[in-house]
Amino acid sequence: MAAYFIAQYTVKDPALYAEYQKGAGPTIAASGGELVVFDVGAETIEGSPPGQQTVILKFEDTAAAKKWYDSPEYQAVVGKRLEATDGFAIISQSMNIGG
Repeated sequence: MAAYFIAQYTVKDPALYAEYQKGAGPTIAASGGELVVFDVGAETIEGSPPGQQTVILKFEDTAAAKKWYDSPEYQAVVGKRLEATDGFAIISQSMNIGG
């Protein structure tokens, strides 16, 4: 079942975030991931999200998403995103009705 890495945040340091993007992009493709959404102005209709920037990546399953996230290649750059942004990231399955 497909799994999605979903991140939503505010970019505090655009230069550092640009460095992150350059390093992260190749790791996604190399892990079989697909960029589904990259929106710097997502519209909030409920609640109080940390920011307007939304990124959604699609992977074959949760194991593939976690393998990408935990990979040495991605771990080498993820710190830049964490430092450059305020927000959160989750992994969600496409249809997880069992918990």
